Amino acid sequence: MNRGSAFIDYVVELLGAQGSVTARRMFGGHGVYRDGLMFALVTDDVLYFKTDDETRPRFVAAGSQPFSYENKRRGLVATSYWQAPDDAMESSALMQPWARLGVEASLRKANAAVKSPRPAAKRIANNAQRAAPIKAAQKTALAKRAAPAKSAVKRVKPRS
Repeated sequence: MNRGSAFIDYVVELLGAQGSVTARRMFGGHGVYRDGLMFALVTDDVLYFKTDDETRPRFVAAGSQPFSYENKRRGLVATSYWQAPDDAMESSALMQPWARLGVEASLRKANAAVKSPRPAAKRIANNAQRAAPIKAAQKTALAKRAAPAKSAVKRVKPRS
């Protein structure tokens, strides 16, 4: 077992009081899930919790930093995942309030996505507009394939 997987095992054990907690590999790190809902991520042996406008001030007050990465086009990108405070990493009892904040933020995000179908409808409409020229080209190609083949034998008109 490498150092990373030992840390993942420790995080899953530390967060176990939140319910059925699992970790899955993703993008060089791990997503941490409770009952199928991602509420934390681990990368480079650092635990980050999902935040929103309601929970982020608690993480800021604790001196936490957001998970960020370098993007070629946009530069440094800060995400909505914030580092668990160092002292919370010491025990499950100290970790639970922070984990609860991550779960709550993830639940609010999931519920907002369910309540607001407009972004999905807009995305579907945009995809349909982008797909229209492709579908038209596909129809033309199918029509050409389906057209009856011209006979190789020439018909000769009878002489009168």
